[in-house]
Amino acid sequence: MSNPLLQPFQTIHSSAPFSEIKEEHFLPAFRELIKVSEKEIDAIVNNEAEPTFENVIEALSYSGQQLDVVSGIFFNLNSAETNDEIQKIAQEVSPLLTEYSARISQNEVLFEKIKKVYDEQDKYQLSGEQQMLLSETYKGFVRSGALLNGEDKERFKEISIELSKKSLQFGQNVLAETNNYFRHITDKKELKGLPEAILEQYREEAKSRGLEGYVITLHIPSYLPAMTYAENRELRKELADAYGKKSFNNNEFDNQELIREMVSLKQEKAKLLGYSNYSEFVLEERMAKSPDQVLNFLNELMEKARPYAEKEIAELQEMAKADGIDQMHSYDHSYYAEKLRKKKFDIDDEELKPYFQLEKVEEAVFTLAKKLFGLEFKESLEIQKYHEEVKTYEIFENSQFKALLYTDYFPRKGKRAGAWMTSFRNQYRQNGENIRPHISVVCNFSKPSADTPSLLTFQEVTTLFHEFGHALHGILADTTYPNLSGTNVKWDFVELPSQFLENFCYEPDFLKTFAIHYKTRETLPDDKIQKISDSKNFMEGYQTLRQIGLGKLDMAYHSTADKIGDVKTFEVKETEGTSLYPANPDTATSPSFSHIFQGGYSAGYYSYKWAEVLDADAFQYFKENGIFNPETAARYRRLLAAGGTKDPMELYKEFRGSEPKVESLLKRAFG
Repeated sequence: MSNPLLQPFQTIHSSAPFSEIKEEHFLPAFRELIKVSEKEIDAIVNNEAEPTFENVIEALSYSGQQLDVVSGIFFNLNSAETNDEIQKIAQEVSPLLTEYSARISQNEVLFEKIKKVYDEQDKYQLSGEQQMLLSETYKGFVRSGALLNGEDKERFKEISIELSKKSLQFGQNVLAETNNYFRHITDKKELKGLPEAILEQYREEAKSRGLEGYVITLHIPSYLPAMTYAENRELRKELADAYGKKSFNNNEFDNQELIREMVSLKQEKAKLLGYSNYSEFVLEERMAKSPDQVLNFLNELMEKARPYAEKEIAELQEMAKADGIDQMHSYDHSYYAEKLRKKKFDIDDEELKPYFQLEKVEEAVFTLAKKLFGLEFKESLEIQKYHEEVKTYEIFENSQFKALLYTDYFPRKGKRAGAWMTSFRNQYRQNGENIRPHISVVCNFSKPSADTPSLLTFQEVTTLFHEFGHALHGILADTTYPNLSGTNVKWDFVELPSQFLENFCYEPDFLKTFAIHYKTRETLPDDKIQKISDSKNFMEGYQTLRQIGLGKLDMAYHSTADKIGDVKTFEVKETEGTSLYPANPDTATSPSFSHIFQGGYSAGYYSYKWAEVLDADAFQYFKENGIFNPETAARYRRLLAAGGTKDPMELYKEFRGSEPKVESLLKRAFG
């Protein structure tokens, strides 16, 4: 039987053969493609010609393309449509790939050739992109242990393999805990305060489980409405405890020991390379450059945000006192914040949701991409997909194929929580062809019911714009080399395009084009649009403080591995000053903090706030010139198209004419 993953699908228009792929195809495909890729490396190593940029650096950049695509397919499925078999395969595949990478990065003959080209780069006439590729390749090998001695090299490889396994296990544990819990309710009185549309969602969930009444799960579209609207405080507490106990239950899915092991391994890895801690190692390759600069940045923001946050919580506490609650807890926050928001701005999410039908919001994102960049989106029914709920779009510019887009919007048992953009294939140029990217946007919005389409909260509207901002970074990529394309940029720069696009959601004239009631077809009234704009910074102090707390916790884990001890105690200590509610001894954030223990945000969670400075400053520039000004859009497009071919600060200054100013963020957030 032929393996579809071993067939060539690297042409401009070809797509992944999802309907032909079975679980048993993956391991044989990985093993075979690793062999193929290693032959490509052997050809570089055994080439007797003088090492040059073309026969070493460029050849290495283009090696392993089919393996990269199959890896993209597999690990995207493991996030968006996993099952026990895929998770089991992941535990085998991950170390295979890590060992393969280690064999390349620690190949002494290959590194000697890279170093020779690097040391003699002045004799080549390299373009800016070529110089960046050479620099990134050389540094990548050094940071992967190429300069270590034999014993340390072997240990470095062992650590990398262990970390890949433990990272996968962390994510699988969180998903299992999310799926294992549900709250079954038969008495509707317990759900007082919840809108009828949410109750219908809970009824559908119960029905799918063969139960009467209502079921609430820990998936965000189910969990968050209960925390926001349920008058039943005990229910809110129970749900918050369940959510906060994910992988903190001293059971088979507990992540506390995994955290200690992973952090210790990262620290050892950094020290092998001569760094004092893992955050120092990571930040050397970021815009922020050092742990001190990150902490100074976070502390400066904390100083500005805390007074606003304290004032916001005091307002909530006054409302809670009227209900007889002398001491608010974190599980009260969303409920009273929504009540205060409604009181201050006369809007609530459930009132707004009928105006934000998913299809209309998606259409608005597509329209925005057309206005700014001339892109057109055409749904295709011919392209194979990995789940029936996925939709596929071919993207064109001036009738030329630009990219393929997969959208996957609804929660499933096999999908991890959150929202993300990812690539099945990067854009690059080779042999006269401009290979175009295949991009995926994955979210967890409420499913449509028998009577109602999928309706989004305003926060979910901004989430879709956020992920589509990432997607545009990939779609508009225009580089020569795949490993410098699209979102392959410094990590604290990668959130600029996503957070930038969110700003358009608050522009009244643009909002009117898609905020249309799904039943009456009426546009959201001007006064409500104004209130959305007015409420943009509602609870900004609290949210900023929360993000700073997570950023500081991340930095602490990756700077002080020898001082962790008890995970909960460590967490409380390191977030001191950023939390305004009493700590709950029964819950912890760290054991389900997937961004830093499963995703790529280790010593990088600060980048969300860092990128907010960039996006506030960038959108201010758009506002000064008109948000649809063609020249400004063209300048911004060049920033997106360049990917990682230039230093991000240089790219930003080319776009803006100056470095970003933190005052832009402070002005937007706090006036």
